[in-house]
Amino acid sequence: MAFRGLTPFSSDRRSFLKAGALGAGTLALGANAADGKDKPAIKIALIGCGGRGTGAATQALEANPNAVIVALADYFEDAVNNAANHFGNVAKQRPKQIDIGPRKFSGLDAYQKAIDSGCDMVILATPPGFRPPHVEYAVKQNKHVFMEKPVAVDAPGVRQVLAAVEEAKKKNLYVAVGLQRHHENGYRETLKQVQSGLVGKILGGRVYWAGGGVWVRDKQGVSEFDYQMHNWYYFNWLCGDQICEQHIHNLDVFNWFNGSTPVKARGYGGREVRKGQKKFGEIFDHTAIEYTYANGVVMQSYGGHIAGAWNDVSEHLVCEKGTVDCNGRIDDHDGKSLWRFKGPNPGGHANEWVDLMNNLAEGKILNEGEYGAHSTLTAILGRTAAYSGKEVSWDTMLKSDFRYFDPEVVARKESLVLPGKDGLYPIAVPGQTKCF
Repeated sequence: MAFRGLTPFSSDRRSFLKAGALGAGTLALGANAADGKDKPAIKIALIGCGGRGTGAATQALEANPNAVIVALADYFEDAVNNAANHFGNVAKQRPKQIDIGPRKFSGLDAYQKAIDSGCDMVILATPPGFRPPHVEYAVKQNKHVFMEKPVAVDAPGVRQVLAAVEEAKKKNLYVAVGLQRHHENGYRETLKQVQSGLVGKILGGRVYWAGGGVWVRDKQGVSEFDYQMHNWYYFNWLCGDQICEQHIHNLDVFNWFNGSTPVKARGYGGREVRKGQKKFGEIFDHTAIEYTYANGVVMQSYGGHIAGAWNDVSEHLVCEKGTVDCNGRIDDHDGKSLWRFKGPNPGGHANEWVDLMNNLAEGKILNEGEYGAHSTLTAILGRTAAYSGKEVSWDTMLKSDFRYFDPEVVARKESLVLPGKDGLYPIAVPGQTKCF
């Protein structure tokens, strides 16, 4: 993984009250905190020190001048050291917001050490396979949670997260999920227009995450376990395939606008341009899924990585009176403009932290965990339909005991998929592969 941040504040500064004294996570707020001008002091542990993790932690500091990074954790020691160097540079500009000291942990149990060392909130930005045990432990230890998407790579993991989310509600703990389009003004204002009836009922739609690909870390001279941990994007027990790790954003938007999750999915996928290359692990390079919803709406999903081919990352609705680009454009069926979003639209990655910190300042403890888990299961449902070549229902998927991430195997640092004699990893074959 690259699990890719804790010292107490002085007693005269506002801070989270001790979870043990409260039962969990209630804020001690000043008189003018509710207007958003006074942000709560909060100690944050970063678990997962890669680019997204360090980026999220940096954005948390920018959103709240009273936030402090106090611990770092990652499977790889060099990732922890790189993050420590990054925050050392941040400390030159914001010395009061970095107080990591010796609280730098590596290894598979690093997340527990960071969570146990005195933080109020954790940022979970490890490879997604580790998310369920990490969020479960964080909630058990009464910590507020920001977790990146997806929240799991298989149905048992989704159920584990849903259970932790329910426990967080009982404990009044904040659970945020990095599906940042929910925090972008273009999407939020477009949704208001759709809900106003401007274009009538949603009839169907299409969503895309078709790109040229992402990084490859083709590490040599390490154990098979560490090879896969370095190159985690390409292994299902760690990533869940591109449909889970990236395309989830677009699937999530459609669920959000339609107000529900699908009841079934069917589709195909495969590997056309990455044949015979070990470094690309076991994931597909293209998927095409048809999702059906209880209200009769059908959504077409296209995802994958094919360099040099057409690229598109977007979400679209077909409605009774027109068409919708979910990020700020509505036309009638003749192409005439009905509405355009023209307001400020700060990036979602930063704005989700502004929203989170403002909510805490106002005493609003929100829980995004359920829709995060449901959007994750939507992606898993689509992947399963593509891998198996079968039509799969939501209920069947939710109840499935098929695992990609096995905690007992991982604890022994054993890989959950191994290359064959040809050095290549097995690839799912639609119509043959059993994965639910």
